[in-house]
Amino acid sequence: MAEAVEVDLATWQGWETGRRPLANVKAGTLLNLKRRLLAMGADPHVLRLLDAAMDADLVISATVHPENTTPHPLADWVHTRETADMIVWALKGTVPPALARHATPGRRGPVAKAPLLTAPDRSLFYAQLRQTTGSALRAGEDGLLLHRQALYLCSYDPTPDATSWMAHALHTRRDLITARGWTPRWTTARSTAVALARLGDPQPLWDFIDRSMADDDAAETANLNYWAYWYGSIQEPQPNDGFMRQGPSNWEPVRLLRALTAGLHQAPAYLDLYIHSLWALLTTHPWLPLADPELTDTLHAHNSGLLDSNAMNLSQ
Repeated sequence: MAEAVEVDLATWQGWETGRRPLANVKAGTLLNLKRRLLAMGADPHVLRLLDAAMDADLVISATVHPENTTPHPLADWVHTRETADMIVWALKGTVPPALARHATPGRRGPVAKAPLLTAPDRSLFYAQLRQTTGSALRAGEDGLLLHRQALYLCSYDPTPDATSWMAHALHTRRDLITARGWTPRWTTARSTAVALARLGDPQPLWDFIDRSMADDDAAETANLNYWAYWYGSIQEPQPNDGFMRQGPSNWEPVRLLRALTAGLHQAPAYLDLYIHSLWALLTTHPWLPLADPELTDTLHAHNSGLLDSNAMNLSQ
């Protein structure tokens, strides 16, 4: 492989083992590497995920070694689902959905099945991330994006002490969730409610949907814009949450419908948020059921199964 991509053997071994972060290479070298791998038959979809993987490396590195990175990368841009999935892959060993359908060929020797951090590194990551949320909160408005995104990632820590810390930290911010309609901290409230739902407390998310989304056009628009960015319908990188307040955008609603339909069974903790978002999307674009009849049939089947199972909060 080193000969095929025209690099020395030590460099290639360094990339494979993680001793040499790929993000540290020159931009021209990385571009040539991608093109060479594409010419050799690499899957273009997998190759595209290198950007998200390097973003995840930057987030993890900046969190574990905060003295080497200022400002924190979570403070400079709104991360996407692909980046979040890559981070979770390193934290929990869960294969990103974008890679789940790709078979991993067998390799010789004792090779790790996932880029999973060691237990000490995971503990350090979460500990440093909790400190980051505290410092971001003290920064006021300037720390909103960092606080929101760091707190969201903290909710993946399964240890009992971390869960207790998360529950306390989130419940002290219930004032965010009880605000009605759109507020400057709407995105923070949304992430807070979602994180609480992941921890097993769905009531704040139900309250958020009822008080901070329903019957408020600005909030409904922000929610759909956020989903569109999260699932890649908005492909331009965003430096902050301001894009969510924009009016009708040029993102592809069929793509978002497909992603939200799949999410109905992929993220049971947020089921009510997915259902409400689907309702808002179909209300805004009533022609969508005609655009992809097969997808519409899939959504109908999902809905029938959900109604039969009483899995959602029917009071909403």
